[in-house]
Amino acid sequence: MIHLKTLNKQQLSEFVSSGEFRKYDFLPITEHRAKSHIANPKATDEQTLLILAFDDERLAGYLGCFPDHFKIDGIRLNYAWLSTLYIGDQFRGKRIAQALLSKAFEAYDGNIALTEFTKEAESLYNKVGVFQYIQPKTGKRYYFRTDFQTIIPTKKPDTKSLKPLFGIADGMINSLISLKNSFKNQPDFKFEVIGKIDSESAGFISKFQSNRNADEINSLIENPWVLERETEDEKYMFSSYAKVFRYFWVKIYDENNTLITCSLLLLRDGHLKVSYLFTDSDLSRFIQFLSYFIIKNKVKILTSYQAELNKKIEETKGFPKIHERDLERRYLLHQQLLKNLSENFNPNFQDGDGDCVMT
Repeated sequence: MIHLKTLNKQQLSEFVSSGEFRKYDFLPITEHRAKSHIANPKATDEQTLLILAFDDERLAGYLGCFPDHFKIDGIRLNYAWLSTLYIGDQFRGKRIAQALLSKAFEAYDGNIALTEFTKEAESLYNKVGVFQYIQPKTGKRYYFRTDFQTIIPTKKPDTKSLKPLFGIADGMINSLISLKNSFKNQPDFKFEVIGKIDSESAGFISKFQSNRNADEINSLIENPWVLERETEDEKYMFSSYAKVFRYFWVKIYDENNTLITCSLLLLRDGHLKVSYLFTDSDLSRFIQFLSYFIIKNKVKILTSYQAELNKKIEETKGFPKIHERDLERRYLLHQQLLKNLSENFNPNFQDGDGDCVMT
C-alpha cells in the first residue's frame, strides 16, 4: 500500500536532526541540502519541501520542492521548482512518480516549474499532460582544455582500456595550451573577487530586474547543496559532493573606479557557470577578466546561457576557447502557473534561477 508524507521546514528539520532520514536503503535528502532548503528565504514555514512515498514502511521514492516566487505588480505569486524525483528500482511500475507529482501539484495549487530535466524525466512530465514548454534559453558550451580520458570512454565504453593513452594525449595537448595561455597577463583594470555579495554590489544590482536580490543570492551561497569532498554519497542519487565546488562574486570597475559589472561564478570540478550577471558595460572588461580567471583556475568548460555575453565572446579575439557547441535549456511550467501569469509575462530567467545555482 503506497502512502505519501509531506515535510515543511519544521518537519524536515526534525526528520534530519533525528537521523531518521538515514535508516532507509537510499537517502531521500542529505543533511546539508535539507539545511539549505530550510534556510531558503523564499520558502514559507508552511510550504512543502520534501514528499516521501512509502510502500508499507519501506521508502519507495521522493520528490523535492524548491520554493520560489514572482513579483507581479507588487503581488507575490508563490510557486516551486521540482528539484529531485527518484523512485527505488524495486518500486518502479507502481505509478509512484505520478502520485508524488500529484501531491506536489496539490501542495502548490499547480504552481510548479521545471528545468534541467533528464530525457527520461521529460518523457514522464509530458505524459502527465499538465505541463507546457515556454521559450527556452539558447546557450553555449566553451571548451578550454581536452579531456579525452573522460569523454571518449564515457561515449564508447569499449575504449576504457585505452584510458591511460588518452590521459597521455590530454597531458601533451594541455601542456601546449598552458604554454600558449601563459603569455596572457592579469587585467590592468580594477577588479575584485570575493566570497559573497557586499553592500556596494547590493546597491549596484538593485538597479536591475532580477528574480533574486542580494540577500537571497547570499543565502544560497552560504547554504550550498554540494560540499567539497573527494567522493559522492552512494546512497544519495543527486548532487551532494564534488572535489571542487566554489562560488566567486566578481566586481569589475571602469577607468574611473566606478563599478560597472557584477557576476556570480560557480566553479565545479573544472566546469564554470555564469550564474548571475549584472552589467552597465559592453562586457569587454568582464570577458578579459573571464579569460584570466579561466586560465588561472585551469577551467575545462564554461557553460553560459547569458545571451549578451555569448554574443560578445563571439566578437572577441583571444578568448581562450578551443571548441564550442550550442546548447538549449528547456523550461516546463504547469498549466495552472501559466494561467496565473499574465499572457505576455517574461520570467527573465538568469542562468542561476531555479535550482541551477545550487549544482
